[in-house]
Amino acid sequence: MSDPIGRPGRNGHSGSPTDRLAQDVADVVREEVRAVRGQLTEAARPAGLGIVLLAAAGGCLVLGAGAASTTVLRLLETFLPRRLAAAGLTAGYLATAVVLGGMGLEQLRAAGGSSARLADEVRDMVSATASRVVPAGTDAARNELGR
Repeated sequence: MSDPIGRPGRNGHSGSPTDRLAQDVADVVREEVRAVRGQLTEAARPAGLGIVLLAAAGGCLVLGAGAASTTVLRLLETFLPRRLAAAGLTAGYLATAVVLGGMGLEQLRAAGGSSARLADEVRDMVSATASRVVPAGTDAARNELGR
């Protein structure tokens, strides 16, 4: 039975077939939403593990790059003074970073739109930082060589 407003009574059925159909459709939709939620949860678990594994791989990559850098430094130290070897390796990394960064900024500019604006902002930030870092580095190098 239903109450005077047409809401379902105690047995869960309303008086009109339209109301019963609407209730049945709502029940089916709720059940489908539960099923989809379960499927998404099951799909997210392996994805979460995959993300953790990728992060661990990234950490190993950083450690490997550090070890390779140390190996190159030790190799350079066999025929160069220690400070010159470190300075040469650092200069090589910085030059590579400048070249790769420039190529990346050109790609962003070529993409146009907000990517081009981002490239311009990054270029401005790098220029401002370099204008402060380079003189400080030059002073530090002069002080070290003056010893």
